[in-house]
Amino acid sequence: MDGFYLAFGEGLSEEANRMAQALAGLLLKAPPEGLWEAVPAYGTLYLEYDARRLSRKRLLGLVSRLATTLAETGEESRLVEIPVRYDGEDLFEVARRTGLPLEEVKRLHQAPLYRVYALGFTPGFPFLAPVEPALRLPRRPHPRPRVPAHAVAMAGPQTGIYPLPSPGGWHLLGTALVTVYDPHREEPFLLRPGDRVRFREAEGSTPPEPNPLALLPEEPRIPALRVEEPGLLDLVVDGGRFLAGHLGLARSGPLDPYSASLANRLVGNPPGAPLLEVAYRGPVLTALRDLVAAVAGYGLTALLEGEEIPPGQSFFWPRGKTLSFRPKGRGVRVYLAVAGALEGRSFMGSVSPDLRGRIGRPLVAGDILGLGEERAVRPGLAFRQKPLPEAFRLRLLPGPQFSWEAFRALASASFRVVRADRMGVELLGPEVPGGEGLSEATPLGGIQVPPSGRPLVLLVDKGSLGGYAKPARVHPGDLWLFGQVWPGVELTFTCELYRERQHIAPILAWEG
Repeated sequence: MDGFYLAFGEGLSEEANRMAQALAGLLLKAPPEGLWEAVPAYGTLYLEYDARRLSRKRLLGLVSRLATTLAETGEESRLVEIPVRYDGEDLFEVARRTGLPLEEVKRLHQAPLYRVYALGFTPGFPFLAPVEPALRLPRRPHPRPRVPAHAVAMAGPQTGIYPLPSPGGWHLLGTALVTVYDPHREEPFLLRPGDRVRFREAEGSTPPEPNPLALLPEEPRIPALRVEEPGLLDLVVDGGRFLAGHLGLARSGPLDPYSASLANRLVGNPPGAPLLEVAYRGPVLTALRDLVAAVAGYGLTALLEGEEIPPGQSFFWPRGKTLSFRPKGRGVRVYLAVAGALEGRSFMGSVSPDLRGRIGRPLVAGDILGLGEERAVRPGLAFRQKPLPEAFRLRLLPGPQFSWEAFRALASASFRVVRADRMGVELLGPEVPGGEGLSEATPLGGIQVPPSGRPLVLLVDKGSLGGYAKPARVHPGDLWLFGQVWPGVELTFTCELYRERQHIAPILAWEG
């Protein structure tokens, strides 16, 4: 994995934003093999790619050729009116801090004709600007763990609408009375980049939150497994959802891709074939037909009718027999693959769930999982699973807002994990210099540091855009380890930049 930003301008430049959006559109219309993401923001375009299949030189050459056609690309825009009930949790605090009467706060928020500069963070979240200067306030020092769905909020020169409950560091002004994102609609996204938006004060009831979109077939073609008891978080995942970050959709896929790949390999499935991710406490599953299966990962051991199945080895799972899991050793996730792969419906190129985006859901009791295809495979294939390190030591690379001060702080002492999920790992330790700015694309493995100085490592279900500083990122080869950390564990960072000359190159990439 590699990536870089293209900068077309600074600040709130409509011309720069049109260029970034137009170039992203051309790349996404006919993406070269190996391009993983093309995520535009205000005046930047972030390109993430598989360096084994697509070289930086070739990608930059394609970008240069496409850039010559930008002048010929027009922009469609619509005018959309959004009714708002001004009842936000921070409304009175905004009035106090700006020194404005409450009615003036509301009037000023409704005065501009905003431009949709980007969609991102969560699916369908519109980044709108410019907010009137008299209203502008910096983000909160540390984001709230949960902002309600349909909340209208602002930060600096930006305002936006939270389509779904999510963490967020913006100031809450009110509630949108229309739904800006619903995966069940033929067109899930109410707004698109380039649209003009005007807010209008109104009264009315809060719209309901969208229901999750089912990705598991109700009647599988080849029934294979029945869920007797669900675990804590059991998800059918494939390789992930690529080229959808510009809409705010999460990459998703396995949090520990190393173990997922090993499990699929053991049963003869192709890389990225759908399989089951099991976290912390596993499910109880009954085979509905004879199967060949394999388990890979850490922290849980599989039991077939009470008999332990070693990880890293395929096994015969007879019809009617039950597989369960129990904690064993260090780690928190294992992957269960069956020959023929699991069946799932694809949403925008992937069967993986986007839990924040209400796409898919964890397994529940009574679910029937099917096979994608019937495949004859002999059991007994084994590969040695590499041991989980006794100490979690992660290599650091420069991030978009690189600073030596942040690098030194990250490498100065150990950090303790205070929260670990598919969105990211929040750390507590030495204060790390951070900050905020205009929102831009967030790289996978980026270490986001808000003004509070508490770092967060961004993982596969991260928001696609964010405005907190990202002074560093985790080496791609170490990201799989974050699928196996748990709250309370300690980890340390090592600065490869000091020791390996080739790691100077990423600094030039971010700056360029």
